[in-house]
Amino acid sequence: MEIALLEDKRLVEYHTEKKNHQYAVGDVFLGRVHKIMPGLNASFVDLGGDKDAFLHYLDLGPQFATQTKFMQRAMNGDPAMRTLSNLKFESNTDKTGKISDTVKSGQFVLVQIDKEPISTKGPKVGGEISFAGHYLVLVPFSNKVSISQKIKNINERNRLRRLIQSIRPENFGIIVRTNAEGKSVADLDADLRSLQSRWTTLVDNLKNATFAQKLVSEEDKTSVILRDVLTDDFSSIYVDNKDLYDAARNYIQALAPDKADIVKHYKMATPIFDQFGVQKQIRSSFGRIVTIRSGVYLVIEHTEAMHVIDVNSGNHTKATESQEETAMRVNTDAAIEIARQLRLRDMGGIVIVDFIDMQKQENRKQLYQTMVDEMAKDKAQHTILPVNKFGLIQITRQRVRPVIDVDVQERCPMCDGKGTIKSSLAIIEEIEADIEYLLTAQNEKYLQIITHPYIHAYLTQGLKSIRLHWCHKYHRIIKIKPDTSLSLGEYKFFNKKGDEIEM
Repeated sequence: MEIALLEDKRLVEYHTEKKNHQYAVGDVFLGRVHKIMPGLNASFVDLGGDKDAFLHYLDLGPQFATQTKFMQRAMNGDPAMRTLSNLKFESNTDKTGKISDTVKSGQFVLVQIDKEPISTKGPKVGGEISFAGHYLVLVPFSNKVSISQKIKNINERNRLRRLIQSIRPENFGIIVRTNAEGKSVADLDADLRSLQSRWTTLVDNLKNATFAQKLVSEEDKTSVILRDVLTDDFSSIYVDNKDLYDAARNYIQALAPDKADIVKHYKMATPIFDQFGVQKQIRSSFGRIVTIRSGVYLVIEHTEAMHVIDVNSGNHTKATESQEETAMRVNTDAAIEIARQLRLRDMGGIVIVDFIDMQKQENRKQLYQTMVDEMAKDKAQHTILPVNKFGLIQITRQRVRPVIDVDVQERCPMCDGKGTIKSSLAIIEEIEADIEYLLTAQNEKYLQIITHPYIHAYLTQGLKSIRLHWCHKYHRIIKIKPDTSLSLGEYKFFNKKGDEIEM
């Protein structure tokens, strides 16, 4: 399944989802501690996959002891665990404690996937469970209400806090997301009920659960994207699969009934990505070199530790501009594209950008501000450092899954990926062998050969050309024409009527 997000017809996010993927961010597992690593103050947890998950002591969560007690009671079938009633909270986990004093090898632990497996590393997990909705995040074993810092209006923050306190179940904390701004209590309550149903599913699945069992799966990719990015600015959602269309429409119908009509079932014969220009943008936006415009291009390299982006001006020059003005213009265009590339490829971790050197400090500050403004559209957590004296900007971006890599290269039709091709003499011999077959075995009276211009010149040069030699040898008319669209080793035969002769 492929999902593309377009802003003003421009591709800004591209997601793929493989069937039967083992781990996804948000999945909750019943794992078993496999190995304690005192030096790292962490442990490796067996989730039943090829590689153990990594669990650091600081990621156990403040209520790990309470959660462990809950897990044991839920596995024994205690129905009170659905509402966490009669569950006394234990003391918070000591932030300076040691993993060896908290968990033991072979112990069952309740963990949630924080990062999917990346490269040679297994998944990273945490002990603090939470469920994210469109407006709210449900946090069990807490009674705290937090409001998104992006909601700036004091009156709105107070209104939301009062509403949440009136509907919040005991022993469940709530984080109010930015999307909740201006929403009614009915909208918030519906979202909360949906999150509580996921918690109930977890509790029910814990009863008689076995080791390495997935208790709750994160929502499918379509629902996650709609949950996280759907705003009032959305104008259309096109889906070419009937089942996905129904699921997306039902999801939005429950979330925002007035927006349900923006979901449309795409039924045209033209592939949906071709119809909206997505496939073309994918081809031009991925790969090692990304062209922006007027010769400006980026070189993007991915390494194990970081991503490196080099900005090149190419032939982007104007007679009326100074070198400083040209550098500023190129860097500004590059900053806009780089912010898009980070979202598009979901590049996480450390990103180093080598911009074109600028001498003026005010230009460096303006470039930094442009980078900040463009990255503000990115919902992933990130930090941007100002331009240093070497013209570099360092960006750290939340990394929870492998970078999206689309292979935009095609196998060379000449060498079939080997890096070498037949010699010109070998190609000439092939052509003559085909000529002999067509003129003797099929008794063709006339042949026209279309070849690459280089081969054409080789066959027709001079008074005693190879073409004339063939004409005398086979007593037939043989004409040769060049075609620049053909590769060096390609050639075609046509009869007197102009019909191509299939070989």
